[in-house]
Amino acid sequence: MSVTPTPFDAGAEFDRQVRNLTDRDYPALSGLDPERFGALLAPLRAPAVAAAAGGRCAPETGRVPFLLVVTRNLVPVEETMPRTVLHGGRLPGFIDRSFEPGALERFVATEETALPAPDAYLLLDVERGEEFCGAVPHEAMATLAGRGRTLLTIEEGIALLTHFPEVLVKNKCFSLGGSRCGDRRVPAIWISQKAPKLGWCWQGNPHTWLGMASAGARRA
Repeated sequence: MSVTPTPFDAGAEFDRQVRNLTDRDYPALSGLDPERFGALLAPLRAPAVAAAAGGRCAPETGRVPFLLVVTRNLVPVEETMPRTVLHGGRLPGFIDRSFEPGALERFVATEETALPAPDAYLLLDVERGEEFCGAVPHEAMATLAGRGRTLLTIEEGIALLTHFPEVLVKNKCFSLGGSRCGDRRVPAIWISQKAPKLGWCWQGNPHTWLGMASAGARRA
């Protein structure tokens, strides 16, 4: 059965995402009180509304108009990943032990990713990329580059799951090719032990349950 996209109010959605981060203790984790945290994000509201005006939001199909992204410069990945859950789930997300000590810090945004701001920004026209399930990750990344789309970073993948847990479902998980560490590993988020897991896969190894997430643009 197809899912009919639901019309939405972009301003209300932006406000929901701010509350969502506040409810997950992002202000305290960033060393700010809720008012200062909200003030930091407030300038992003107008561009979010402008970019998503007249749009639709259908997270069940893996597509959302925008995400409010907070980077590890403000809140560490080690703190944000455990604040994710599956849709309808209770178990916190976790980081796989395959990241050797110090490895996660080396998975940073690639030069092509070109983050627009160090602390927080908007990610627009986001897709989890299930069309690439079963594709070789390196080839999927090249295809998306040819379409003029940008690959998601680790923080952006966590933001997608944080704001829209419906996007992570069995056989429709996603790689995050916007963060690399200089070797053949590509980070990804999938389901393990009934919870979201941040791990990595080799760029030459396809998986039938793992696509390649992408976005249209970033705005600061």
